[in-house]
Amino acid sequence: MKHPDHKNDPKSKKKGKNNWVAIVLPVIIVLALAWTVWRLFQPSQIETSEGMELLRGDTVEQIVVNDPAQRVDLELSKDFIHKPAFKGDQERNYGTKVSFIYSSDQGESLMKMVEKNEPKRGYNVLNPQPSLIGSLLQLMIPILLLLAGFYWLTTKASGGRMMGAFGQSKAKEFNRENPEVTFADVAGEDEAVEELQEIREFLAQPEKFTAVGAKVPRGVLLYGPPGTGKTLLAKAVAGEANVPFFSMSGSEFMELYVGVGASRVRDLFDRAKKAAPAIIFVDEIDAVGRHRGSGIGGGSDEREQTLNQMLVEMDGFDDRTNVLMIAATNRPDILDPALLRPGRFDRQIAVEAPDMRGRFEILKVHARGKPLTSDVDLYQIAKRTPGFTGADLANVLNEAALLTARSNADLIDNRALDEAIDRVIAGPQKRTRVMNDHDKAVTAYHEGGHALCAAALRYTAPVTKVTILPRGRALGYTMVMPTEDRYSKTRNQLLDDLVYALGGRVAEELIFRDPSTGAANDIEKATSTARAMITDYGMSDRLGLMKLGSSDTEPFVGREMGKPAQENSDAVTALIDEEIRNLLDAAMREAWEILTRNRAVLDTLAQRLLDEETLNESELDEIFKDVIKQDERPVWNYQSDAAVPGTKWGNPVGLDDNSEEPKTPEQPAPIQTGEASQNVAEDQE
Repeated sequence: MKHPDHKNDPKSKKKGKNNWVAIVLPVIIVLALAWTVWRLFQPSQIETSEGMELLRGDTVEQIVVNDPAQRVDLELSKDFIHKPAFKGDQERNYGTKVSFIYSSDQGESLMKMVEKNEPKRGYNVLNPQPSLIGSLLQLMIPILLLLAGFYWLTTKASGGRMMGAFGQSKAKEFNRENPEVTFADVAGEDEAVEELQEIREFLAQPEKFTAVGAKVPRGVLLYGPPGTGKTLLAKAVAGEANVPFFSMSGSEFMELYVGVGASRVRDLFDRAKKAAPAIIFVDEIDAVGRHRGSGIGGGSDEREQTLNQMLVEMDGFDDRTNVLMIAATNRPDILDPALLRPGRFDRQIAVEAPDMRGRFEILKVHARGKPLTSDVDLYQIAKRTPGFTGADLANVLNEAALLTARSNADLIDNRALDEAIDRVIAGPQKRTRVMNDHDKAVTAYHEGGHALCAAALRYTAPVTKVTILPRGRALGYTMVMPTEDRYSKTRNQLLDDLVYALGGRVAEELIFRDPSTGAANDIEKATSTARAMITDYGMSDRLGLMKLGSSDTEPFVGREMGKPAQENSDAVTALIDEEIRNLLDAAMREAWEILTRNRAVLDTLAQRLLDEETLNESELDEIFKDVIKQDERPVWNYQSDAAVPGTKWGNPVGLDDNSEEPKTPEQPAPIQTGEASQNVAEDQE
């Protein structure tokens, strides 16, 4: 049975337009007839002088004086034709009823004239009094009109239904006959695609799985960072599955009125059950599925009622009802545990940032329809963009296309792609920002210090680009790109990161003896890395392999009120700060050693940056060919007195080929390199 998308169906649109005409046209005709009838019974309006003239004549049969409105209604003899009083006037047929307005100063003379002529003329003078019914009608008619308008608006907004329309779900049913997205448009998430393809088989052939005692999963939760393609995967399921697909956002369940959210949940699942087998997709489910009781004083009652109804509907599926729920979120940590238990969301699929191969496949998908030059290598672009999500890669190619169109070119080249990558990483270049010579020199040596430290260290990624052109909030930046994807870091890699981060600040002190504020972000990152090494990774001799502090960052306000304000003692906290300081001081000494040992390379690099402003990887390799590499660090072992046999990866600390007893590693002495080095040491104290 086919379920076309009525919203996108041209016939449905035409039918909706005809319904609109069928409603509005009769209303206009009825209003026009009512206006015409009302005008027929209204007296003709004449001038006050003409009314006075009629009162002096013999054609008035009845007078109605409405004193509050200062209006006089006259009933004339049948087919009275007014005779002109002045030359040039034409005869006019008033009809049998006329009226005129008199002013307050004319009222007394008017009443005297009426009373004087009443016995003689035989006038039938009426002075109407306002009735209670008329007053009530004048009060109620505007209210009735407002109620009628509100009723029409509610019925129109709900497609002809009454107030219960607020409880109707706003889910959109996708058109399965002409899908916009399929699994062919999804790249870099092979595991997630494989899981979702199996879900499609569950709905298409449930007997295949029930024959071996398997139950169809109730729900699938897609979670991961923003931009990784969770919604795209759901759209691909809608395009691939040959079943009705209902899509709705989590925020669309909530409304101004209490109870609407739960009603919309019931309506959504009722629609899906009637169309079973079917799929329900709820995007950003954390908007309605947050942990119950969160926040000071509890959570929102309306949101919790909506969540409770969703829990009941998911758990209340009949085993024979093939309705599957897919949800997407980038905050699985704040979802209610009852929502994540087996039986509701049986499968939780992580949609992470793609690896190098995945980035290459994503770039090929987004490069469709974009004219690229023959020398563009998408694989090299994938290598240069570690950590990029699918949305970032799509943005890179789109920015490159925009830059190409801006320069009136026909093909996207490597220059446009390089600029696009820089834009995504650091923002657009600020060409209007002009720095003086001293600031440019400080920036050149700062970025040169970063790059030189990275080139001299043994566990850092290669330096691919250095520039002193301002982008975003940075006056310049140094780009290091790993040659392969990394999922963990060793202690030596973290120590090299500290040295690399502080290299810019050390270069400023070494050259200018007057550091600037440009290293604020570097110091922040270095301090964060050092604190994680001490408190999270157990890389401290004095504190050992112990988790210090809580890693459960409570996302809800008020949930931490019952917890102690400080989990560590004052002595341990002071020791943590001391160990962080020791790591940063050691990194600063090592950066100082690298820069002083390779001072000539630093000067050459800074001068090239001042002259050319940007250096790429090949130019940097030429400059760094004479860099003196740092010596290997001694192997670190927390239990330095324990004998650890050598492995193929190297010997432990103090254990050489001819010795079986371990030796305690010696702490390296501070490097003295003249007056400037002594000044730094004094600052460290």
